[in-house]
Parts: sequence; structure tokens; C-alpha cells
Amino acid sequence: MNQPAAEAFFLQAGAGAGGQRYCLYQPAVGACRGALVYVPPFAEEMNKSRRMAALLALALARRGIATLRIDLHGCGDSGGDFADARWDGWRDDVGHASAWLEARSGHRPALLGLRLGALLALDYAATADPADAPRQLILWQPVLDGATFLTQFLRLRTAGAMMSVSATGASDNSTSALRARLAAGEALEVAGYELAPALAAAIDTLKLATLGRAGCALHWFDIGQPGRAPSPATDKALATLRERGVEVDVTRLDGPAFWGSQEIATCESLLEATAALAPRFALEDADAL
Repeated sequence: MNQPAAEAFFLQAGAGAGGQRYCLYQPAVGACRGALVYVPPFAEEMNKSRRMAALLALALARRGIATLRIDLHGCGDSGGDFADARWDGWRDDVGHASAWLEARSGHRPALLGLRLGALLALDYAATADPADAPRQLILWQPVLDGATFLTQFLRLRTAGAMMSVSATGASDNSTSALRARLAAGEALEVAGYELAPALAAAIDTLKLATLGRAGCALHWFDIGQPGRAPSPATDKALATLRERGVEVDVTRLDGPAFWGSQEIATCESLLEATAALAPRFALEDADAL
């Protein structure tokens, strides 16, 4: 059976929401048995991960799952600049994408979030109306703590500043100084991305362990080097989620950090393990999960 080509289009985000969102819809091969929205990671990690997202869409299509990939507001080919991006706007984008895919496919979509996109998917699932919330959520190497992630992102500017000190001397580009400037309302350029204080402040508050929602099953994939031990932070987050009644399973896979590698990389074992979940995406009866 031939593989249907992906369909590129612009999704209207609504009045005052920064224009259109670029999307790629991958139809299922044959009868559609389920649907999934891919929620991309932050900044340059999104570009590094595009090939993995495309390969995932093809793998799921062969199993009867339709997918939608969206460039969030201010990212990729969507409307607006990165400086205009806000967390609540991105959360709305996930909702618009899910609604569109449900109308097109006839199935309530699962969500798959990579890195910070996993926290965005979790946040949408936690705040959406129960009638719209996903019942399945896949986390690829999720960020555990937004504040730690933001500090790591700011270090890209710190490292860049150390390599380009002017003759007149260097300004203070420590992460604490950069955080103070954000708190004072100043936008910062980091690795070619203009980070708005409001977006930084929202990311700073996010914690994975507090975002999981009972009734939405979590499938967590941890990717890394062979022989590694689970991190204490991961174990603590899992324990907190389970104490809150969230159903979560964890799969640890060996593979490259494709979202941050110098060259474009893929992780075949992650694609195979995720595609194996396709029958779960096809379940429409919440009581059957």
C-alpha cells in the first residue's frame, strides 16, 4: 500500500493570536485508527529534531495513526517572531492543533512532546476541558524542571560572551545577572533567539511532577548512554506522579541526544518503541485505558 504524502498547510490561530501556524498533516495508511499531535521542543532543539518527527509520522502512518506536526507561534514557518512567543499562546496552539486533527481524523489525538514540548503537552492536558483533554501522552526525554532548563539555556549566552569579549571589557553575562535582567523586563538574545521576559518567567515555574493529570496515561521514554543509572531527579518525579494517581510507565533506551547533537541524528529504537504504542492511541473508550 502506498504511503500518502504529508500535507502542508497553515492553521489559523484566531484573532489576536499572531497569525497562522505552519502544520504538516500525515494521513494514516489505509483506515485511520487513531491520531497524534507532535509538540516540538524549544528553540534550536526543534530544528535538530525535525527528522525524528518526520520519521515518527511515517512509522505511525503505517500503523493506521494520523499525525499533525505544528510549528508553534514565533517558531519555524509560523507567524510571528520568537520574541512574540508566550507560554499560554503555545498552549493554545496545542489545543487548536488537537481540535483540527480530531475533526479531520475522527479520533481524539494523543500528544507526544519532546523535551520542553513534553511540559507543554502536559500543561495543556492538565488545563484542558476534560472533553478535549488527551487520554494518552508520550514524553520523549522530558524536561523535569523549567528553572533548571532556563538556566541551561541562558548558559549558551554566557558561553558565547566568553568567546567574544570586546576590547572595552565584558559585561556581566553570568546566569544570575541574565536572570536579573529578565526579571527587570528586558528581553535577551540567546543563541540567536530573542527571549521575552514573560516566556522566561512561565518556563521558570514549570515542574513535570506537578503537571501530570489522572486519567491521562503517560508513556515516558528516557534516552541516553548504555549502562546509565536512573537519575534521582527522575525517580523523584516518577514517585510524585504516581502518588498523585497518574498512570505512568518508563522505557529506558540507549541512543543519541538527537535534539542537541552537532549533526542531525536519529534514534531507531525510540521510533520503534513509540510506534509499538499505536494500538493504545487507537483506543477511544476512556474506560478501556
